[in-house]
Amino acid sequence: MDERKEILEKIFQQTQSTLCDEETMQLLLGKKYDGESETAKPSFGEKAADSIARIAGSWAFIIIFGIVLFSWMYVNILFLKSPFDPYPFILLNLVLSCVSAFQAPLIMMAQNRQDHKDRVRARNDYILNIKTEVMMEDIYQKIENIMKTQEEILEKINKDIN
Repeated sequence: MDERKEILEKIFQQTQSTLCDEETMQLLLGKKYDGESETAKPSFGEKAADSIARIAGSWAFIIIFGIVLFSWMYVNILFLKSPFDPYPFILLNLVLSCVSAFQAPLIMMAQNRQDHKDRVRARNDYILNIKTEVMMEDIYQKIENIMKTQEEILEKINKDIN
């Protein structure tokens, strides 16, 4: 275990990592990586924000929204003698403003959640990469020791033969 700590400290010095505190070293040395993130279950609001962002960011939403807008304008211009929203479409502008006022913060919340997920995933990847590097360094040192031992054995055999 001391060998691994030395290797880990050497790697931290080489990478100048911000994660070189004792807790992180214990995490890297003692725990197996399980692939799970440390995030809690999303709340109802977070789930709603994710769903709205997923829907609002789709081509289906854009096409349907465009059809509704053009239908609103078409009906008010051509079919109604006394339109409920005449040409400057003030009511339509109000509806669009309200939609954007609610939609923008929800999309931003979903983006913030995704950003948090990406940070957690990047941290887990970083820890996994460091653990892999530690293991490879350990394997390399073991192979070096085996090679030295084999050379010593060959030298003894050659001495005994001569």
